[in-house]
Amino acid sequence: MQYNILILGASYGSLLGTKLLMAGHRVSLVCTAPTARLINREGTRVRFPVRDQALPLEIASRDLPGVLNAATPDEVDPNGYDLIVLGMQEAQYGTQGVRGLMRRIARSHKPCLAIMNMPPLAYLRRLPGLAVDALKGSYTDPAVWDGFDPALITLASPDPQAFRPPECGKNVLQVGLPTNFKAARFASDEHNAILRQLEADIDAARFSVDGVATEIPVKLKVHDSIFVPLAKWPMLIAGNYRCVRRHDMIPIREAVHGNLDLSRRVYEWVVGLCMTLGADAGDLVPFEKYAKAAEGLGKPSSAARALFGGAEHIERVDSLVRRIAWQRGTECAVLDDIVELVDARLEQNRTPADEPVFGFAPMPSMA
Repeated sequence: MQYNILILGASYGSLLGTKLLMAGHRVSLVCTAPTARLINREGTRVRFPVRDQALPLEIASRDLPGVLNAATPDEVDPNGYDLIVLGMQEAQYGTQGVRGLMRRIARSHKPCLAIMNMPPLAYLRRLPGLAVDALKGSYTDPAVWDGFDPALITLASPDPQAFRPPECGKNVLQVGLPTNFKAARFASDEHNAILRQLEADIDAARFSVDGVATEIPVKLKVHDSIFVPLAKWPMLIAGNYRCVRRHDMIPIREAVHGNLDLSRRVYEWVVGLCMTLGADAGDLVPFEKYAKAAEGLGKPSSAARALFGGAEHIERVDSLVRRIAWQRGTECAVLDDIVELVDARLEQNRTPADEPVFGFAPMPSMA
């Protein structure tokens, strides 16, 4: 069966989109008008690291059996789709055009799969014992999630790492860490059947390389546990957000391996917090496996790069985890420091250049 799938976000979303196109499905990417024109004219290109090949394998959407198109938020009617994938960063959902689309998606009652670091508030309502309204302060625009039925929204841990090569157009994505999307089940069997079919179709899909049917990494894995996507939280706190320092940023590899014992303690503290919510050890990733993967992450995290690029909003999983910890009566000094650093950098980014920001000394002139 061929599904019609809407993906909000043409950057990271094109990764899952390419795997769906390989499996023969119809994919619509939601993006800005210039990017939509580029994709409709040239398609997308995603570069995958493939075993036994020195260079990444570039897969063009036009070489795949599925059908791709791109559109702006105002052009999209969500009622025409079987599944909606939320692949933007959390702060983008409140922007002009996207906010209206989100309202239409909520009214359509279509199942939504989020591939975000920041879990949608509606998804958090599926986790027992959380005072979700008290977590809204960690979101750029929590009202975006009003009207979404928690039963119709699920989350996949966005473990695959990818980036846009700076020398390429916005229709090109390069995969750095080709791990899998680990999705929690929906509340209904009907919607789980869609996820299971997509999982099987992606697993069976192959791409011809020099006449050889080749398996391409990055799969969709569907889990019965609703806690599996929380496995990303220890990674983000022990690695991604610790890339942020007061005046500079460091690669994830350095953040983790610069003080491996401290990284382990932070990681296992977040694991313990996830287990108080209902996760068990099988839902989460052992620190040793994460630390091994971090050896290959030679760039600062996207959150750190955004902060030092002047972003006024980023996904605040650091703040969210701290608020959840407060509800559970626990705290972590390292996490407190992370939140303080991110808060201060965001305040600096939001302050005009001629106004001093408390806590940040002027950087020395390079003249």
